[in-house]
Amino acid sequence: MTERPLITDAQNTWCPGCGNFTIQHTLKAVLSDMEKEGKSLDDVVLVTGIGCHAKMADYLNINSFYAIHGRAVPVATGIKLANKRLTVICCVGDGDAYAEGLDHLIFAAKRNIDITVLVHNNRVYGLTTGQYTPTSPLGFRGRSTPSGTPEYPLNPLELMLASGATYIARGYTKKMDQLNHLVRGGIGHKGFACIDILQICATFFNMTDFYNTRVYDLPDGDKGDFLSACQKAREWDYNSESNIALGLFYQRSFPTFEDRVIRKPVQKPDRKGVIGEFLKAHQ
Repeated sequence: MTERPLITDAQNTWCPGCGNFTIQHTLKAVLSDMEKEGKSLDDVVLVTGIGCHAKMADYLNINSFYAIHGRAVPVATGIKLANKRLTVICCVGDGDAYAEGLDHLIFAAKRNIDITVLVHNNRVYGLTTGQYTPTSPLGFRGRSTPSGTPEYPLNPLELMLASGATYIARGYTKKMDQLNHLVRGGIGHKGFACIDILQICATFFNMTDFYNTRVYDLPDGDKGDFLSACQKAREWDYNSESNIALGLFYQRSFPTFEDRVIRKPVQKPDRKGVIGEFLKAHQ
């Protein structure tokens, strides 16, 4: 079998230094390994939202679907329910998933649908040139908040734990080997996998120096302790200058939504029988 070229010929318009390149080549490496192991890439579907991250659908040579803003997760859910044999990967942005699409993300986690969600979390709306998002720090100065945002950021890992996700991790685009391991683990996990990726936006919110001096790797070991995962998730709240844990926070086995959905043929009611029983009951 000849491996397909996984990077398309589409002109790449990401800024130099953008962390999306790391995520793109991580996915390329993971997909290439899957193909070498006998997985047909025709059975892989990539769903993206709207934003800089969404161009991944143009740049990777696999089946893809562009969803509207905030709606990538329900599209991915529908694809998986239609054909649970497919491997469904969902690339979304922090503004895309944690703002307009937050309800869909929570319900996908609650249902434990077997998809892998990669959140390109650059903590800024890059495509629209620098507005704040739900994970931007307090005081962030952008196009929409020139005096600084008065809002504290949300903690998506803590939220995913509370929502029922069964694979929760955090990666960083300056640590590609670790990101490869986390993405591969998320795709291999049977259930809802959410990987929050600290993605560098070199143009509008370059956090490289901030992250490089604070990130550390979580140790290997049992990841089924919910309270321990919560404690680690709360260690850095996306606003403080605490150390930032990277790696797998939590994983457990739990029945998936698509396995719990029972598909039975719809039986048309016997109208004569129904009416007859109704008349008998009321005579």
